[in-house]
Amino acid sequence: MKGLTIGFALTGSFCTLERFLLQMEKLVEMGADIVPVISCAVDTTDTRFGTAKEWKKRIREISVNDAVATI
Repeated sequence: MKGLTIGFALTGSFCTLERFLLQMEKLVEMGADIVPVISCAVDTTDTRFGTAKEWKKRIREISVNDAVATI
C-alpha cells in the first residue's frame, strides 16, 4: 500500500468510530497515506463516546493529516 492515498470518511455513527480508527491505523501501518474526511457531526458534536476535539486529535495522530471537514 506504500504510495497509495486513501480518503477515509467518518460520519456521526459515534458508537463505531473507535472500530473505524483501528482500521485507519492498520492502513497507515501498511503504508497508506490517509486523508481523513469527517462529517459536520463528527467535527462539532460531543457525545458520551467522546468529544469532537478528542476525535479530531486521534484522527490527526493516526493519519498525520488534519481532517477535511468542508468541501
